[in-house]
Amino acid sequence: MLRVVLIAILVLLAVAAVWLFEGDIPAAEVDARYSNAASRFLTTPDGARLHYRDQGRRDGLPVVLVHGSNASLHTWEPWVAALGDGYRIITLDLPGHGLTGRVPGDDYGPQASSAAVHEVVEHLGLTRFVLGGNSMGGGVTWRYALDHPQSVRAMILVDASGLWSWRRQETSRTGDTPLAFELLRQPWFRALARYLDPYYLTVQGLRAAYNDSPVVDEALIQRYYQLSLREGTRIATLKRFGGFAGATQDAEPDLSVLTQPTLILWGARDTLIGPEVGQRFHELLPNSQLIVYDDLGHVPMEEDPVRTARDVRSFLAGLQAQGSG
Repeated sequence: MLRVVLIAILVLLAVAAVWLFEGDIPAAEVDARYSNAASRFLTTPDGARLHYRDQGRRDGLPVVLVHGSNASLHTWEPWVAALGDGYRIITLDLPGHGLTGRVPGDDYGPQASSAAVHEVVEHLGLTRFVLGGNSMGGGVTWRYALDHPQSVRAMILVDASGLWSWRRQETSRTGDTPLAFELLRQPWFRALARYLDPYYLTVQGLRAAYNDSPVVDEALIQRYYQLSLREGTRIATLKRFGGFAGATQDAEPDLSVLTQPTLILWGARDTLIGPEVGQRFHELLPNSQLIVYDDLGHVPMEEDPVRTARDVRSFLAGLQAQGSG
C-alpha cells in the first residue's frame, strides 16, 4: 500500500510539473512580435542592448517616459497616439524588461535604471526634456531629476513609487493586489518561479493593477505574458526581486529640492500604491499639481488615455507658455 501511495504521489508530482512548467520563448521570436518600425536598439558600453522608441513630432518638446515594474514601453503607446502630434515622445524598455531583457552584469537596481535613461537621452542628444514615469518608472523619474536637475525641465509622476519609508507608513487599502509581486518577494517562490508558467499570475496581476478595466483584453495579457517569457527575462526578474528583498534603507533624499514643475496623476483605486502617496509627493514637491481620478487604478495612462493625455497636454502647454527653463 505504501508503495502504491508513493507511486501515486510521484505520478501526481510529475503531472503537476508538466502542467505548471513553461519554457522560455526565443528572444528573436518575441522581438519580431513586439517591435515595430519605430523600434531602435542601442548597445551600451557594458554590452546591454536597450530597446527604445523616438516618436511624435520631431521638433516638439521632448517628453521621456519610463514604464513600471514588469511592464514595457508599450504601456505608453496610448499617450504616443494622443500626444504625438505636438510633442516628441521617447520611451524605452528598462534593463530586465520588454525587448531590452536580461543585461550583462545582471544589475536591475534603481541606479541601473537611471543609467539606462541617461544612455538613451545622451544618444539622442537631449539636454533639456520633460521626464515622466509610472510606478517604478516614477521612482526612476525623481531619482534621475535629483542626479540631473539641469536636464529635467519638468516631471510627470503617474502613480509613482516614493521614498522607502513611505511603504511602511501607507494607509491600508482594500481590493486585490497583484499576487505575483507578493510571491516574488518570497525566496521559496523565487526558487521555483524560473520554471513555472506565469499565465494565471499575469492575468490576476493585470486585472488587479488595471482596476478590472476592460482594457485588459487577451492581447494585453499576451503582451505581458510573452514578454515575461522572453529568453532571459525570468532570470532577470528573479534577480531584480531578490535584490529588492536584500536591499537596505539608505539616507533618504530631500525631494523638496526638486523645484521643477511637476504634474502628479493618480488613480484613486490604485491598490498597489495608494493615492496617499500622491498627496505626499504634492506636499513635498514645491511646484506640483495633483490630479486624482476617482475611477482609475494603477495604470491611468492605459485605463483612460484620452482623459489623462488631455491633462498632460494642458500641463505641457502651460509649461511652454511660461517659458519655464
